[in-house]
Amino acid sequence: MVVYELSDTEVDRIFQALAHATRRDIVSKTMARAASVSELAQHYDMSFAAVQKHVAVLERASLVTKERRGREQLVHGNAEVLRKAATLLDAYEQIWRDRAARIGDLLSGPEGGTES
Repeated sequence: MVVYELSDTEVDRIFQALAHATRRDIVSKTMARAASVSELAQHYDMSFAAVQKHVAVLERASLVTKERRGREQLVHGNAEVLRKAATLLDAYEQIWRDRAARIGDLLSGPEGGTES
């Protein structure tokens, strides 16, 4: 299999962070354009502090970064980490496809599937 660029801990953080719909939406929004935490908070029916905690989880997973601009902190999506996660998922998909192909080969082979 491929040599992964992410440690098990990093993979766990990424997929735990993406397991929540609000955090996935924040990543989506910040990939399109940087936004302050207060701008992001306007999109959700929760407190500013709750959105701030979601951003912190995403930041720990390196899915977003924060940049201070005066009194604001702008949140940016991190495409590189998303690409690494997508590469990992692609590798898992390839394992599944290879297994499915082997099962198909076994079933369609000369002795496969039917008994006489």
